[in-house]
Amino acid sequence: MILQRFFRRIKRRISPIKVLPGDGRGLFLFAHTGDVIRAETLLRKAELPIAVKAPPPELRTGCDLAIEFSLAHESFIRTIMEQAGLIPVDCVPITGEPLEPASLFQCKDFGDYLMVRMTNMKITVEKSSKRIVNVSGGGCPDVPYLASLLTGKRIEEVDPPKNYGQTLCAYALQLAFEEAKRLCAG
Repeated sequence: MILQRFFRRIKRRISPIKVLPGDGRGLFLFAHTGDVIRAETLLRKAELPIAVKAPPPELRTGCDLAIEFSLAHESFIRTIMEQAGLIPVDCVPITGEPLEPASLFQCKDFGDYLMVRMTNMKITVEKSSKRIVNVSGGGCPDVPYLASLLTGKRIEEVDPPKNYGQTLCAYALQLAFEEAKRLCAG
């Protein structure tokens, strides 16, 4: 309840938030993947321009995800996270190539098929029919269940994986699903 009032009060002052060219970027690093997912949800609800990225190997803290943000919004983002009890392990500015975060997606076009990989999860779609032909990867117990729900269905008609899974693999599959759906729409 307190957080909702906080969002309303802040949105009246700054709406919408835009990233200006030349704004510096930073990474919030967390110890646990669940904290990144919670932070992403909160910050997107506040309509902040953030992205979930893979931190460079030298900055990993046991979690393979980080929140990339505009340094111009750092204090606002910190306030939101502190209100929710989310404290990052570290915050580092991105100062160039060595600290550049990696994209989480890898896309491969096989002609008739498009495969989108997000970390350890892959989803493959037949481009002509937009049917999901394969879901693979991960090691979480819900992957076979999620694969059975998605495989054989048209990507624009199936419920997203986030409706059924609660593991890191389900989260990764959700992001791959969204990217594949975006790519198939165009």
